[in-house]
Amino acid sequence: MAHADLNALRALIPSAARTAYRDGDELRAALLLRRAREGHQPGTSGYAVLERLEGLLLIAVQREVEGTFALERADTVLDTHDLDYPELDWLDVEA
Repeated sequence: MAHADLNALRALIPSAARTAYRDGDELRAALLLRRAREGHQPGTSGYAVLERLEGLLLIAVQREVEGTFALERADTVLDTHDLDYPELDWLDVEA
């Protein structure tokens, strides 16, 4: 994926979600990512990136089933768009 495209996807992450994650509030960060995801069309790369990060956070707060389903949905879309899977380190880096 082109560097500019990657930056555009990282820019979709709300700064409040980054702050909540850095402060150790994974559940709040997941909620903020979910709210941001609602503004995107399902099946798009932006939707999938936000859903994948939300899923990782849900797993981190012991909501494994819900998180795993989110990862499966997101990864399918990311595969379709030939994109790498974002990891939680995306929440540590400002876009």
